[in-house]
Amino acid sequence: MDQALSPNIIARRHHNTVLAIAALLATLCVGAWGINRAVSPSVEANNVSIAEVRVGNIANTINASGIVIPIHEALVASPIQTRVAKVQAKLGQQVQAGELLLELDNRTVLLAIDSLKEQLAQQENRILALTLEMDQKRKELVSAIELLELDLQATRVKLGRYQTLRKAGGVSAEDLLTAELNVKRNEIQLRQRHEQIEDGKRVTSSNIEGARLQKSILQKQLQEQQQLLAQTQVRAPLAGMLTFLLADEGASLATGQLVAKVSELNNYKVEASLSDFHARALSAGQPVLVEQGNVKLNGEVHTILPEIQNGTVKLLVTLAEPHHAILRNKLRVEVNIVTEQKKNTLLVDSGPAFNGRGPQDIFVVRDGVARKSTLNIGASDGKNVEILGGARAGDRLIISDTSNYKDRDSLRVN
Repeated sequence: MDQALSPNIIARRHHNTVLAIAALLATLCVGAWGINRAVSPSVEANNVSIAEVRVGNIANTINASGIVIPIHEALVASPIQTRVAKVQAKLGQQVQAGELLLELDNRTVLLAIDSLKEQLAQQENRILALTLEMDQKRKELVSAIELLELDLQATRVKLGRYQTLRKAGGVSAEDLLTAELNVKRNEIQLRQRHEQIEDGKRVTSSNIEGARLQKSILQKQLQEQQQLLAQTQVRAPLAGMLTFLLADEGASLATGQLVAKVSELNNYKVEASLSDFHARALSAGQPVLVEQGNVKLNGEVHTILPEIQNGTVKLLVTLAEPHHAILRNKLRVEVNIVTEQKKNTLLVDSGPAFNGRGPQDIFVVRDGVARKSTLNIGASDGKNVEILGGARAGDRLIISDTSNYKDRDSLRVN
């Protein structure tokens, strides 16, 4: 016959069953945890950049590459078509205003000067000859006038005598008429001689004025050639550094060709280049931060050049400290153009995870797990970005490149 089990045996069996079930559950949990560890992606904290969201001020900037250039730069061009005769300076040396840099071949200018001097001498001789001729003709006419005046006096005396005799019947009417005509003839001849003096004076004076005008033109041409002669001695127009020099002796030059460039020292500005995508956001007077290493210099946009080449717009930046010791010609700098400034806003360090403005998926780290969240990104100054929404102060964000995990919603951070 079957016997009833004792309560102790039943209790022991129940206890063993509970232990077996607990062990099975623990095994399942450990297995699930292991599978999850094997399947769920993870990253090492040392391999990613994590930054904390904070409250601060930010200036939205447009980044550009810049090059330091002198504020004042003088260009010297060849005044004539010639060649380089002798080089007196070296590229890169410091020069003083008026210092001789190059000597250009001046033989054509010297020939032109000699020719102009000969033409000037001819005009001076012509003026002298015309003056002498005018004086000679005037003297001849004056002598003729004096003789005519004597003749006129004689004919008038004769006319007076004939008129008296005519009343007494001593001369015929024909003789009286002849005497009257002789007086009129002498008066006409005398008037013509006076007119010849005035006409000759006007003609000769006109010829002399023409010669003097031609002489003045030649003198101006001579002055121009003498200036060209002086310019064949190429001299530094200001004190500074010789940044360009055509130093090939015997090299042919065209009129207006650049032969030297002198840049003023210790007085600089910045020429910045950036994509024309940002052209509409630029305006004169915008604040600018120029950086070179650890040095930061303030400035502002002075001029936006209208020409766009290869999708690039250029602008000129004036500096608050144009004489700063770090500045030198052709130094490359980073230019940050401030287009907007904000205070007491949420900020986080900039990194590859951010791409411009607007909604973006960023991993937010909490309790060792990075979960993908949509953040609204605002302004950026190149070092920080503004968080408009989706995070709060104190949150920790992965700011390094997470493109390998773009299909994941979460990551474990070890």
